[in-house]
Amino acid sequence: MSIIEVRDLVKKYPAFQLKDVSFSVQQGKITGFIGRNGAGKTTTIKSMLNLVHPDSGEISFFGLPFASHEADIKKRIGYSTGTVSWYPRKRIRDIVDIVSRFYETWDDEAYRKYLQMFELNEDKTPLELSEGMKVKLNLLIALSHRAEILILDEPTSGLDPFSRDELLSVFSELKEHGVAIFFSTHITSDLEKCADDIVYISKGQIVSALPKNAFTEQFSQEGESLEETVLRLERGMKNA
Repeated sequence: MSIIEVRDLVKKYPAFQLKDVSFSVQQGKITGFIGRNGAGKTTTIKSMLNLVHPDSGEISFFGLPFASHEADIKKRIGYSTGTVSWYPRKRIRDIVDIVSRFYETWDDEAYRKYLQMFELNEDKTPLELSEGMKVKLNLLIALSHRAEILILDEPTSGLDPFSRDELLSVFSELKEHGVAIFFSTHITSDLEKCADDIVYISKGQIVSALPKNAFTEQFSQEGESLEETVLRLERGMKNA
């Protein structure tokens, strides 16, 4: 079942544009969104959430048009940009006290579970955290209101290998409970470990949106890792 549908999304800038971007995300699946820096990953995600205003296209969540149900839909999804830039001098416990009031589904038990798992100190402020710990704080908040969809922009960026593996295990656990996870990344080894589906974007256009196995069958040469496949494809795109 498609829980997110993006159809013919267009966003034009003077030096870059998204061109008829279309793909879907399935319930209870982990979808990796890959492409080189500047390919359009962040612009796509921000357009999906109306954080930038697309020029045209249709976006729906749970079968509902996002344009006319934005407030209700946003209560049911978790979004993380990877780092925390708000309330930099407030303690984590005070940030959580504020943010939790916006969600009827806030789950204190889940919050305590991930707080312990991510080894975050509630008495610290975001300014006192490393970049990796800031990523964990943003994910902690996204995971604590029982979101049905997680949309994450480079969630593993800045994390050490152990923390990345820990987070990918959380993703796998969440998908077993029906949560859809859509995350952009340039760390293709993370996708090899956990992704069910891959959406590949290059120069503002979707090259492929396929199950991971179908993607490797179509694009990979014998013995290639996913990273080697994508690098080869990108070299071809550059020379095209």
